Amino acid sequence: MTITDIDWPALKAAALEARQNAYVPYSDYRVGAALLAVYGTVICGCNVENATYGATCCAERTAVFSAVAAGHTSFRAIAVATAGPEAGTPCGICRQVLAEFSADGALEVLCFTPDGAEARFTLAELLPHAFRLK
Repeated sequence: MTITDIDWPALKAAALEARQNAYVPYSDYRVGAALLAVYGTVICGCNVENATYGATCCAERTAVFSAVAAGHTSFRAIAVATAGPEAGTPCGICRQVLAEFSADGALEVLCFTPDGAEARFTLAELLPHAFRLK
């Protein structure tokens, strides 16, 4: 699968829909993620905050953990919907979690806002020296 094989409009729509489910009583900063497994399944996640901040989970990790729980461990792309004048990128923890399931760093990452801001990366660009199992 190449970048042109990815249905980015569908991934963006799924991320925007997931963003609506975010539980953000502390920051009011909603994030949604749509993760594309290598065989075409899309798994979504949203950020879930907690009063003990450390228990908060980002949308990207929620999507990855849900995917793994459903039996998916290899991914092609992720779309991340944030808000603001610029598209927000995954945090460092999320980048490392994504790297666990992107051995070559080729995972395509599209960050965007509902207002039209977009930024595209490969995971290797976002995390050039990821920790690796091997």
